Amino acid sequence: MEIDVVLPCLNEAAALSWVLGRMPDGFRPIVVDNGSTDGSATIAAELGATVVSEPRRGFGAACHAGLAAATSDVVCFMDADASLDPGQLPRVCDPVLAGEADLVLGRRVLRQGASWPVHARLGNAVLARGLRRRTGVPLRDLGPMRACRRTPLLELGLVDRRFGYPLEMVLRAGAAGWRIGETDVDYLPRRGRSKVTGTVRGTLRAVGDMRRVMARQDRAA
Repeated sequence: MEIDVVLPCLNEAAALSWVLGRMPDGFRPIVVDNGSTDGSATIAAELGATVVSEPRRGFGAACHAGLAAATSDVVCFMDADASLDPGQLPRVCDPVLAGEADLVLGRRVLRQGASWPVHARLGNAVLARGLRRRTGVPLRDLGPMRACRRTPLLELGLVDRRFGYPLEMVLRAGAAGWRIGETDVDYLPRRGRSKVTGTVRGTLRAVGDMRRVMARQDRAA
């Protein structure tokens, strides 16, 4: 069985060789180029990845374009900046394959040299608390490495195309009665600057997007 791995990508030329080189057997990378200007798409194609172009800017837009291009029963998502090790994808994927969970998120555990600024950790903690309250699932991290079955995810009808996409996935999955789990994954030094946690402004934008997703979900409940 091959498992598609969606990798949203915006100027990750420095990281792609390491990320794609660490992809385990049976995992097929789909690099979604979201308007890179550093040759990321060419590098990814040369390294054997499937490359999808999504000109509409937005993390959610890139994730959803990759999901639409995927064909495997189970699909994974992860960042393309080398902050997560593709070799650990089975940690989030295996419980889904075994039928033990419907959605598994990787809880990031800081390793030496990794950068997770205080403002970003605080924002993540606030969001995780909101998720626990709304879903009843004891999640501690809205981790970007995750796995679930492709068709049920499409059927959730996610609409956010910005930074709220990962949160909306969990909220809608919880509302649909999915079994949601969490497992530890290493959080490593990234290559290049984060588009979200690298600045306070980026973090505030992400938190603002996610708050809007929570408000929309509350109105729909």
